[in-house]
Amino acid sequence: MGEEQDVSEDPANGAAADPTFPLLHPRPEHGWLNDPNGVCKFDGRWHLFFQWNPESTRHERIHWGHISSADLLTWRVEPVALVPRPGQPDSAGCWTGCVVDDAGTPTSVYSAVSDHSGRADVLLARSDRRLLQWEQTEHPVLPMPDDPRFTDVRDPYLFEHAGHRWAVIGAGHRDGDPAVLVYRVDELTDWIPAGTLFDHSDPVAAELSAANVWECPNLFRLGDRWVLIISLWTAGAGSHPEVSCLVGDLELSDDLQLRFRPRSAGRLDDGPAFYAPQAMTDGDRVLLWGWVCEQRDQDQLAAAGWAGCLTLPRELALAGDRVSSRPAAELSAAIGNEIAADRPITASAFVARFDRPGSLSLDGVDVIALDRSGEIWVDGSVVEVYPAGAAPYTTRAYPGAGSAWTVDGPARVYAMTISATASSAL
Repeated sequence: MGEEQDVSEDPANGAAADPTFPLLHPRPEHGWLNDPNGVCKFDGRWHLFFQWNPESTRHERIHWGHISSADLLTWRVEPVALVPRPGQPDSAGCWTGCVVDDAGTPTSVYSAVSDHSGRADVLLARSDRRLLQWEQTEHPVLPMPDDPRFTDVRDPYLFEHAGHRWAVIGAGHRDGDPAVLVYRVDELTDWIPAGTLFDHSDPVAAELSAANVWECPNLFRLGDRWVLIISLWTAGAGSHPEVSCLVGDLELSDDLQLRFRPRSAGRLDDGPAFYAPQAMTDGDRVLLWGWVCEQRDQDQLAAAGWAGCLTLPRELALAGDRVSSRPAAELSAAIGNEIAADRPITASAFVARFDRPGSLSLDGVDVIALDRSGEIWVDGSVVEVYPAGAAPYTTRAYPGAGSAWTVDGPARVYAMTISATASSAL
């Protein structure tokens, strides 16, 4: 535990023998994984937490798993950070939240659930500077608001603006409308309501798909604008993951009420397998990870022994009033030798760079078609597409033993150097 290791070349490793398992996207070799949490950087080291159930491939008894990296390429496995505790507000799970530097102390601010009703309290957990030892509190700093408008309130995300620290929280009603609430939290134990940051009454909200709850809100400055990211949750079966990205401005009233005024809205990712991202400002850039959802049934997940992973780190930029995404620059160090693009590709991880429209297929079945230039990153069963001038597209395609990928169109293909981006087993 805690040592950097390359499991991709260990024949005894079950995940390494699974052609669907990603090697560039670090994750535990077993269990359920969903939302990225607590993306942060302390003393020059990146820390990435995530929702994890080490006991099964179902969304139950969620812990906070933890990996860290000095270069965004080689990830080190760390001890589990947060655990559900019997008799405590987080007895059913430690759900989504963030990590902040609170006067030198790394502090997790997270959703604590005691059942699966959607109601969540906000708890704190404090750590050492290496983020290895965590002490979870017992008393909520923000109990579930007693507000008939909302059945669901969760997922705190903290930021700074105008000399104050603030928190946005997703909210909604399973039979009603969603909203993003905002609090002033100069002291993490004192949450002062600062209004409704954004709700369906704003005319730009009409451009978003219908949803019951706006989950996992992120609010951060990008260039000379503010960006609000919200994940759209819809009650009932058959809904598809969707994440909206709004660009606009913040208005702060004299009585310290905060309101977001969007100028534009669009999808952050156009694919069917992207949800619940978390962003972090690092100097003059913003990096983001999302959850790559599965597209296979529970029996297949149980047989595989694992479910879900995180995207590659993406760097965000403004293009007018739209947000663009590209793989973080550090990933270029993992691009290896060029391989033939006009033959079947059996590499487990590769990137295809297209000068003009082209497509990718697996065993003769179309996976994605590009209508312009761009890049397609393949890693096991994860496919991340970055079209030039358009939103990314995240999807899944599941290779079997002996499967081959085919690139059609004017592309150059490069194998990825797995040893440079080893995924360590938790």
